[in-house]
Amino acid sequence: MMTDPIADMLTRMRNALHIRAGSVRVPKSKLKERIAEVLQREGYVSGFRKLESAPTDGIGPQGWIEIDLKYGPEGEDVIQVIKRESKPGRRLYRKADDLRPVLNGLGISILSTSKGVLSDREARARNVGGEVLATVY
Repeated sequence: MMTDPIADMLTRMRNALHIRAGSVRVPKSKLKERIAEVLQREGYVSGFRKLESAPTDGIGPQGWIEIDLKYGPEGEDVIQVIKRESKPGRRLYRKADDLRPVLNGLGISILSTSKGVLSDREARARNVGGEVLATVY
């Protein structure tokens, strides 16, 4: 039984980046789709698509999200670190005033807010806080 599906998604991405895979599949959920959208908007992944699951996949009818990973012109990783911040045992919330740029703006935090899943830049622009899901740089 999986207790933290977001951590599972981030770990699958981290492992795929480690072996230089072109894409990675994660079980589909609305929250994971929104996280993939933020990563695409901020330029950390080249795209994603929703796929149907086969009965032999063993995940049920929800389907998959296939995320296309992005690498630099010389093969360097675009995502150096992808880290889960808020965990099921310790939730991490930040007010809009407390959101600081990650690595002086070179990275992002992904937040779940009342306005949807946003990057820290978007959350500061909209003046909303929320739960800090992950940090990417």
